[in-house]
Amino acid sequence: MKSAPARGSAILRVTTGFVLCAALICESFAADALRLSALQRCGNLLDPNLREFCIVISGQQSGSLRLILDGVVIGNQKTKQSAVTFTVNRRDHSSGPFWVEQGQLRSNAAWLSMQSSATLAAGPDEVAENQDGITTYVDLVSILIEEAYDAEVEARRLASKYGAQLVGAIPPLRIYQIRLPVQDLIHRDALVLRLNGEESVDSVIIEESSSEDSSSEDSDPESVVHNGVLTRELSANRFMDAVDYYRRRIPGPPDALIRPEPIRIGLVERAVDFDAPDFNSLSVPVSRGLRLFARDANGAGGHGTTVAGVLAAEWDGGGSIGFLRGLDGHHAGIDVIVDRGSDAGITESIATSVRMVQDGVRVLNWSWGVHRVGTINVRGRSIDSVVRSGVAFEGYEELIEEFFKWLRHNHPNIIVINSAGNSDYYSENDDYRLPSSFLTPQLLVVGAHQGTVLDVPIDSPDFAEGRRSSNMGDRVDITAAGCVPGSNPDPAPGKMRCGTSYSTPLVTGVVAAMLTINPSLMPSDIRGLLRRASLPIGEDVDFESADTEDLTAPILPSERAEQIEHPDVGRSARLDMRESLTLAVESLSNIE
Repeated sequence: MKSAPARGSAILRVTTGFVLCAALICESFAADALRLSALQRCGNLLDPNLREFCIVISGQQSGSLRLILDGVVIGNQKTKQSAVTFTVNRRDHSSGPFWVEQGQLRSNAAWLSMQSSATLAAGPDEVAENQDGITTYVDLVSILIEEAYDAEVEARRLASKYGAQLVGAIPPLRIYQIRLPVQDLIHRDALVLRLNGEESVDSVIIEESSSEDSSSEDSDPESVVHNGVLTRELSANRFMDAVDYYRRRIPGPPDALIRPEPIRIGLVERAVDFDAPDFNSLSVPVSRGLRLFARDANGAGGHGTTVAGVLAAEWDGGGSIGFLRGLDGHHAGIDVIVDRGSDAGITESIATSVRMVQDGVRVLNWSWGVHRVGTINVRGRSIDSVVRSGVAFEGYEELIEEFFKWLRHNHPNIIVINSAGNSDYYSENDDYRLPSSFLTPQLLVVGAHQGTVLDVPIDSPDFAEGRRSSNMGDRVDITAAGCVPGSNPDPAPGKMRCGTSYSTPLVTGVVAAMLTINPSLMPSDIRGLLRRASLPIGEDVDFESADTEDLTAPILPSERAEQIEHPDVGRSARLDMRESLTLAVESLSNIE
């Protein structure tokens, strides 16, 4: 039995670098920088008090290594090993920024959560290919326990009954991960069938591959890059107008109604490249302003780096441009947490989301999604990327539904902003697309558009057009620029990266800014303001051709001051960042 560490300290030990790096996928880093590349729960994930973490560090020099949690030294060890394991007592510490120091060097800060939800990822010898040709976990599954039962007690009983081991959990959702005593898919499926027959089991969740949307990038359109800014793309959402408005309007004079509130945003992503010029100034933890917490990535081309760049990249840095970065000096503090604890696919993405909400995140960015295998897009072609088997899909549906039920009952002010997907499909079809098909006011779905070459005013529906690959339909709430400049390893214009993964953080950024203005806005209020503020895009539904599809839910007269003959009515909605901020300011007049 481990003894609890003293207050303000942690149990720390050095782990053989080769073994841990193999488990956490070590990467190379700049030789002159101290970098934290991995931080995840390890050891006993079910211990109610002790939290064991495994980290990987690069760029160490001589001298004592200090582990810092929210400004407090919790470990001090002289080591040159790249992999370190330490244990923290959750009764002594709260979640917060975590970094390491050595001499005058300080690493990037990641977010260390003391919350209980965590799941294991399968190793390379613990997966197999199923009959659909999809990589699936062999012995790790998760069970959702019915509400009438004590979830943990029942999960332990079932594990004992079937000779399984309880290894992970998402307690607020009554989900427990177990390791089955099987070595192949035939025996796994037999045990899953028996578990599904248990009266106390609502659903068994089978994990397949990873939740990161590898098809988030598609073909680049013809757009103009100037000083790292896609002028036609971002102007379609009035990006610069919104930055200018916030800078001029907020904060107001001391007696003004507008006093910005701090906010915390969560991006369910792997890592960010702090060696890229876009993020280098954020690599050292600061006490105020815009703060970015993430593991360090190897290279600027990663999915998480681009998503984070839309929010936080330095202006005139290395290609990208961050909306919230442009508001620095005017807001009251914005934290952007980039995290996905392990690589346990969608199960861990939900576990991460639960932890983030419990740690005070108000806006969640989900730039990911999956389709059921066999889905046919609107062009009659099979969708062959980011697909999951029918049995896995059904388990994910139960998992995500439980998450939104938990939000509704315990955190009704949280909003999740999700990418519609890039498979040229209908987002509202819950039999074939997750999670963007869910009908809940706490989920806002974002499609992608691109600029046209037409010489028309910005408020013309022809200023932009829907991206051919973007999923569409009535479940999509709004579209935003689908092509953004990515980060570069050098100070130069970034290569364009396209997809709904990157239109989503544009909406996340403006929603976060709206909440700094009026934190009392609820998810339904936010959707209403975004739709009222929106610019038109696409054809009028009354005159479109039979093969034309709505990009979003059509704009209603109620979203145009009840003007039934308004020219925008019936068209799709395009994000207007400036007008959204204006309406957020106006909404303050409704507060007594």
